[in-house]
Amino acid sequence: MGMFSRINDIVQANLNAMLDKAEDPEKIIRMIIQEMEETLVEVRSDAARFIAEQKTLNRQLLAVNKEVNNWQRKAQLAMDNDKESLAKAALVEKHKYVDKAAAINEQLTQLSESIEKLQIDTARLNEKMREAKQKQKALITRKQTVSARLKVKTSQN
Repeated sequence: MGMFSRINDIVQANLNAMLDKAEDPEKIIRMIIQEMEETLVEVRSDAARFIAEQKTLNRQLLAVNKEVNNWQRKAQLAMDNDKESLAKAALVEKHKYVDKAAAINEQLTQLSESIEKLQIDTARLNEKMREAKQKQKALITRKQTVSARLKVKTSQN
């Protein structure tokens, strides 16, 4: 994501300046759009990886929650049979799984935040790419207009 932020900042800060100063603005904007497209592919790839990881963590959380319920049931059964030491051991095991579930929930929260940031960054990049493509079209149109005017002037002389 750091690379995306840098590219996005560069594009925002320098797009118009580069186009104004460049000898071949069409070539420069084409390169910028290509960089944006490559970055978009990387961001989407990261998002897919994060979503896959999120699904894996959700499956792990379900399994851990089943274990918590299982150990709670075992502790209750031990208490019903007046086996206090077994009940304590079962509650200790249950507590281990409760801690695991809390850790997984924390990972899921962080992952959700990362996915949300990626979605925001992707939307922002798409918007910047749309603007760059509009600028590219405007440059092409301007170039064609100037070229046509030059032809008209040359043919008149």
